Amino acid sequence: MAYESDIINVAVVNFKVAPGEKEVNLRRMMDMSRAAARRGADLILFPEMALMGYGMFIDESISQEEKIRVTETVNGPSTKALEHVAKEEGIYIIFGMSEKLAEEDTDIYNSAVVLGPEGLIGSYQKIHPYGSENMWCKRGETPFVFDTKWGPISLAICYDNYQFPELARYYAWKGARLHLNPTFSAEEVPNDGSRKAWVRCYAPHLEYLVLSSSIYVATSNMTGWDAAGCYGGGGSMVIGPKTNAFEEVEVTTYIGDVNDQQVKVMIGTLDLSLANRHQCVDNPWGGGPDYRPSIYKKMFDEIG
Repeated sequence: MAYESDIINVAVVNFKVAPGEKEVNLRRMMDMSRAAARRGADLILFPEMALMGYGMFIDESISQEEKIRVTETVNGPSTKALEHVAKEEGIYIIFGMSEKLAEEDTDIYNSAVVLGPEGLIGSYQKIHPYGSENMWCKRGETPFVFDTKWGPISLAICYDNYQFPELARYYAWKGARLHLNPTFSAEEVPNDGSRKAWVRCYAPHLEYLVLSSSIYVATSNMTGWDAAGCYGGGGSMVIGPKTNAFEEVEVTTYIGDVNDQQVKVMIGTLDLSLANRHQCVDNPWGGGPDYRPSIYKKMFDEIG
């Protein structure tokens, strides 16, 4: 697959949400997006449910009717405000929010909205809501990639990536070299050993996506307390294939730090040519790519 450009500047965010305060969070995302663009970022990724926070939507003391009431469509005022910034600054902005597909709907989704220099690109609805998320949001049905001069960029949310690597491999097959993970990954504060346990869970799941598909993964997480006793672990970063003298795939961190919990925007430059998607290119000894979707289709048809 031919790509127009390999070099991209990416910003990830350790975001401290103001629980339930839509206007406060929106203003901070707008300001951070402008600041990132002026520092050279081509794309900025915010966490899952960044618009109002994750906690209020799993809080059972808040009625479903209220959650529906505060939820917008992608044509609502919050998306329009960030769309204006994306157009004005020429930057891609990806952020998490609850979403209605139509204003009159009572079904809502855990979604990520994608905006670009030309405006609204679309939204992805989380295919695999985690645990009690299923009490307030409907399951999505459709994978999501968007075309850029760096080729397709792919998107999945939190649990989609940690337990279902099929999505990232599907996206790599479609040509994606950069995969986005807006997440609310919670650390079990104040339990003893919570930080070590969180890092051992969070990082390896994402590293596997790099190791198995030779792609970059950008992840943005909440940091600090949200509502309903939720504590975001931070650790926003971009990881990807490590240059080495061997054929084995290794992983390294290019932007951010898994141990960093401070509120901040982190920006760096990636060379996407290192993301060679090794399972999806022709193996000269194998008569085609090692990845064989036609075989897996038979397997999934059998169990589906």
